[in-house]
Amino acid sequence: MKVIIFGATGMIGGGALIECIEDPRVSSVLVVGRKPCGVVHPKVQELLRSGFLDYREATADFRDYDACFFCLGVSAVGMKEADYHRVTFDLTVATAEALGSVNPGLTFCYISGEGADSTERGRSMWARVKGKTENHLIGMLLKAYMLRPGFIQPRKGVRSKTAWYQAFYNVMGPLYPLLRVMLPRHVTTTENVGRAMIALTTKGYAKRVLENPDINALAAR
Repeated sequence: MKVIIFGATGMIGGGALIECIEDPRVSSVLVVGRKPCGVVHPKVQELLRSGFLDYREATADFRDYDACFFCLGVSAVGMKEADYHRVTFDLTVATAEALGSVNPGLTFCYISGEGADSTERGRSMWARVKGKTENHLIGMLLKAYMLRPGFIQPRKGVRSKTAWYQAFYNVMGPLYPLLRVMLPRHVTTTENVGRAMIALTTKGYAKRVLENPDINALAAR
């Protein structure tokens, strides 16, 4: 299996990269980003780009891949809807279109978020935009899966790039076993998210939108 990862310098993408490296079913990984991910491994190649809306000159680099794990994302805090829409919907759809044009059978795994609004009419701006992105991807690609993790516990040394996020994880980390018991439908780990995306590529899933229980169940297989 050959995998493309967007967002490998982030917490979720970094976790997915670790799982791909460790999984013998994954033969190679192309990491696409603005800066090096810092991981050196025989399986890993990197493609550095300054833009993520136009891939016309890069389609040859994307041929013959089985899956894309799209883990890019930004916090909506302090952002206007138009700006959040551009970096969430526009960027994601442009990537999916480029990859799908050269790999019709590609599995596209999109990291969304718990609470995304599939109706696109709710009061929460980020949830509407995420829901719109999910709906568009599902309508565009035959093998597109939307993952909606809630609280994500970093594993295997993965850290968040956002300082206050990481501070929160530092505090909550010791409580994860308790959260897993008290709120099993709302928690997962970077390890489980990465493993679930690999499982989606190899075996698929009955649902196109996966909540935390689906993610954890797939990872445990």
